[in-house]
Amino acid sequence: MLLAIDAGNTNVVFALVEGRAIRARWRIATDPRRTGDEYAVWINQLLALEGLAIKDVTAVIISTVVPRALHNLDVLSRKYFGVEPLIAGKPPVEWHINVDVPMPHTLGADRAVNAIAAHEAYEGDLIVIDFGTATTFDHIDYSGAYKGGIIAPGINLSLDALVSNAAKLPRIAIEAPAGNGSVIGRTTEDQMLIGVFWGYVAMMEGLVARMRKEIGRPVRVIATGGLAVLFDEKTDLFDAIVPDLTLIGLAILYERSLKTA
Repeated sequence: MLLAIDAGNTNVVFALVEGRAIRARWRIATDPRRTGDEYAVWINQLLALEGLAIKDVTAVIISTVVPRALHNLDVLSRKYFGVEPLIAGKPPVEWHINVDVPMPHTLGADRAVNAIAAHEAYEGDLIVIDFGTATTFDHIDYSGAYKGGIIAPGINLSLDALVSNAAKLPRIAIEAPAGNGSVIGRTTEDQMLIGVFWGYVAMMEGLVARMRKEIGRPVRVIATGGLAVLFDEKTDLFDAIVPDLTLIGLAILYERSLKTA
């Protein structure tokens, strides 16, 4: 069974994959200091809850945007699963897509994997919005080429910056504002939530509109990441929401690596 690992800036997501079906997924806070031994103790217990054991993992593929986290995930794979992990974007797991930007080596692994998964699932030009620590907007054209995109602060990052730099503002949770959609808040908390939430919706809609105009062809908008569903309730921006887009992309890369081995 394949263990796909997506190491992001905030969380590391582990998923058990059979074919392209995700059997189980778990997440843990990203900490580059966490050792392979610590990962092993944690994941061994989670596998047991699924009626599985470490020996049931026969392959590992890793995508990471946190270089310091890679070593300990490599130790986990070799020491406890007894396999050499495949690293997305490194031989033999090349992207095999045209990264049509001036410095293709700077493209984050998660964005490349998303591009691969989205192009395989949908035809035509695509904008992939990934809600993570940062929110990224990526254009994948009809041929599957990565053409560039946008990086914006994630909504939680924006809220943290607001609270951290304004002494009297309270910490609030991100949620869709209640009520009839009024954007005139009556309390400090309401005003903060309206500013962060509706401000973010306006930012997304505005950037996508500008991207559509620049692309000049029909475009599908694909959303991924935990907050996509929250925003979907208040905007018709998304044509599809695929929460596991990155993990599906890792499964596709693993399949391709077997064919080219």
